[in-house]
Amino acid sequence: MNKEIIIKVENLTKKFGNFVAVDSISFEVYKGEIFGFLGANGAGKTTAIKMLIALHSPSSGKANVAGFDVFKESEKIKKNIGYMSQKFSLYEDLTVQENINFYGGIYGLSKKELKEKSEILFKELGIEEFRNEMVVSLPLGWKQKIAFSIAVIHNPSIVFLDEPTGGVDPITRRQFWEMIYKAAHNGTTIFVTTHYMDEAEYCDRVSIMVDGKIADLDTPQMLKNKHNAKSMDEVFIKLARGL
Repeated sequence: MNKEIIIKVENLTKKFGNFVAVDSISFEVYKGEIFGFLGANGAGKTTAIKMLIALHSPSSGKANVAGFDVFKESEKIKKNIGYMSQKFSLYEDLTVQENINFYGGIYGLSKKELKEKSEILFKELGIEEFRNEMVVSLPLGWKQKIAFSIAVIHNPSIVFLDEPTGGVDPITRRQFWEMIYKAAHNGTTIFVTTHYMDEAEYCDRVSIMVDGKIADLDTPQMLKNKHNAKSMDEVFIKLARGL
């Protein structure tokens, strides 16, 4: 059975002056897949994501995301994806409900859809009492779970998560990954970066970037077998050191 390709990248490159941040990377991501995009700080993974979500223009190469060309159809890409980062996901000076209304409006949801989706979100997360709380007052773990729920509120075909669990406790990280599994089970493709190597084990396939290039890409088990490693942490260290 052929898998449906939802992201196709060919020789994608991004230069800032003479510095090559992303160096001719190529890969494919399948519908409903949890795709891990790993790399040390400065490896180029966030720059690559910003090209795929149409925030950066590539210097060269090709990329198709959710059926749209990153060069010619950037606005269509933005409407058909979800995006969440560790650094900025919610407006802290707005309430939870105001954030839902704001992002839902950007994603083009009608008032009726927003109301229905809001009720589902509050019920599933069990946070009705936080509806009118300012986001700044919430614990980080709750902020991240709410941010993820908002990122998928418009049923995007792909959601990009840029280090979404950074700084949260292990229990909240596990709960967050349960939300990721549920979204993937419902057909949403998850494209996630993380610096927690144990989280790489939760992905269907993992790409590891080193110095702007993809050093290897495979299932976690195949990567461990290939590099004679007991853990993804060991795989990462070997690739980063060029062993």
